[in-house]
Amino acid sequence: MRRSLLIVGLLLLAATFALAQNASTGSAKPATVASFDLTAIDKSIDPCTDFYQYACGTWMKNNPIPPDQSSWGRFNELRERNQTILRGILEKQSAENPARNAIDQKIGDYYFSCMDKAAIEAKGTAPVKPYIDRIDAMKEKAELPAVLAGLHRGGVNAFFEFGSEPDFKDSKVNIAAAGQGGLSLPDRDYYFKTDAKSVELREKLEKHIARTFELYGEPPAKAAADAETVMKVETDLAKVSLDRTEQRDPTKIYHKMSTADLQRLTPDFAWNQYITTIQPPSFDSLNVAVPDFVKGMNQVIAANDLDTVKTYLRWHTLRGASPVLPKAFVEEDFDFYGKTLRGAKELRPRWKRCVQYTDSDLGEALGQAYVAEAFPPEAKARTLKMVHELEAALKQDITELSWMTPDTKKQALEKLSRIDDKIGYPDKWRDYSSLQIVRGDAMGNSVRANQFEFNRQLKKIGKPVDRSEWGMTPPTVNAYYNPLENNINFPAGILQPPFYDQQADDAVNFGGIGMVIGHELTHGFDDEGSQFDADGNLKNWWTPKDKEEFNKLEQCFVDEYDSFVAVDDVHLKGKLTLGENTADNGGLRISHMALLDVLGTTPTKEIDGYTPEQRFFISFGQIWCQNQTPQTARLQALSNEHSTGKYRVNGTVSNMSAFAKAFGCKPNAPMIRKPACRVW
Repeated sequence: MRRSLLIVGLLLLAATFALAQNASTGSAKPATVASFDLTAIDKSIDPCTDFYQYACGTWMKNNPIPPDQSSWGRFNELRERNQTILRGILEKQSAENPARNAIDQKIGDYYFSCMDKAAIEAKGTAPVKPYIDRIDAMKEKAELPAVLAGLHRGGVNAFFEFGSEPDFKDSKVNIAAAGQGGLSLPDRDYYFKTDAKSVELREKLEKHIARTFELYGEPPAKAAADAETVMKVETDLAKVSLDRTEQRDPTKIYHKMSTADLQRLTPDFAWNQYITTIQPPSFDSLNVAVPDFVKGMNQVIAANDLDTVKTYLRWHTLRGASPVLPKAFVEEDFDFYGKTLRGAKELRPRWKRCVQYTDSDLGEALGQAYVAEAFPPEAKARTLKMVHELEAALKQDITELSWMTPDTKKQALEKLSRIDDKIGYPDKWRDYSSLQIVRGDAMGNSVRANQFEFNRQLKKIGKPVDRSEWGMTPPTVNAYYNPLENNINFPAGILQPPFYDQQADDAVNFGGIGMVIGHELTHGFDDEGSQFDADGNLKNWWTPKDKEEFNKLEQCFVDEYDSFVAVDDVHLKGKLTLGENTADNGGLRISHMALLDVLGTTPTKEIDGYTPEQRFFISFGQIWCQNQTPQTARLQALSNEHSTGKYRVNGTVSNMSAFAKAFGCKPNAPMIRKPACRVW
């Protein structure tokens, strides 16, 4: 059972889907990933007409989507390499060896248990039966809070999420937090769209739910009726949920109140019973992210009978457990979430799924071995040097802004000076000593890992925020800015080719990881990050005039990206993707400034027929090379905060006069946007 913890305010670099890992070659040797790739370029295309096609066209032609994937890009290439490294580590430690230390025993036995198909098949549905039995044993709805607490501890996402987070207005302290949840589709809008594809998707979800109930032993007629019941409950929950765009506004997901006030919102759900069962530290106030959702959830509980509530809980329990149940459940889960929703043709090899689960549940245990193999201390030092060069460029950019007044500039520069830089891996590794991993118990290990993490989050309530903690594991190919802590985080997994290559010239590295660094720094000043001050508190530090001007400049990005077609008649959502688009545009501009500072007045020469600035832009373009199934392109456009690769490239370079100059573009070229959008 896998649970998405309530973590508010993390702004991820790249769209990451659960099934967006690379196809397997089965090789134990990590593949080499090229940085600046001359063979990827399509020279039949004018870079001033379609720069993305120019930088990536041949790569896209030569890299079709593997059958077990729904998308394939440069991120996937690096994830594949990292997964192969992790596989080698895990296969070595999965052998029973009394000489293994505690960490190696946990990661090795977790992986072995996940890979032990025979044991999983032999156990059948027995591992999930106690949870289903507990649901079925309910005699009245008054038992729901205690039952739900047990399910949440084990990783079941039903009705709502509960955890801890920094207080938005006092970010040095963790508070309890309750957020919306309990849906099977990626966003509330999926339940209400009336176009043919959306209607078909809901029909297929209902059939998937019914088939899952049948696999657990329900007769077909009852399974079909139960699936219809689940869809009705989820549709009612969706009606009171915020959509993803609204959730990007921190003022809409921060409503601190007393537990007594929370209880008044839900007369049919006893929060004291839920809280007593999960056993957190004592607290008398919490953030109720979406009060209207909590009130609506209460209405759903009150309006439905006990059998309906049980049916809904059974579904989410089976859904959460499916990845570690027998083959029939795994394949049924893939049929909807992999094939129907994302367009993958084949299930990923088991070893890749087991590597992913181990990284998810024991990431800082597995990450120690990964760092030792793939990220030497000198790599951390080199990356930190580049971060400082990018921060200097952003400082210059803010200082020279024509639209911002001195008072706001002073606050912006203070915030920039206070950003903490976290590179590679934590200074202190997580302690997993209380987590029991049992060889041969795949689902039990998954449940206990979720219980461990759930408890770890609860223990933070009322405690000072540990800003040295990481929200991603070291092998992750991603990065993030945390507005509540005002820090940027770059796991070792992304500090590899094609993003950073110690053998490459400065232009290539600044176009790759330099842009990523600039992107994350800019998140501190996008439409969401700009609402938090240097301490990470939700506080307005803008003059009214500057905020008005900022909003006007941001609207240019909204309009630009609204015009881009993702697939068929589906456009990108400019408001949903605004933060990422602001960060892409600002990040590339800042990294270009930093590159020019590094190059200085030293005469530059062409390499491979390209000037340093051309190599910079091509390197940037190539980190976003990707192919996607139509289903995944649609899913990303409707529910993800990131634009697709093509528009992350073309949408950004079209706003930069430096790009036009580097490639000699004429004023009326398609890659020259008029008027150009710019904030930072």
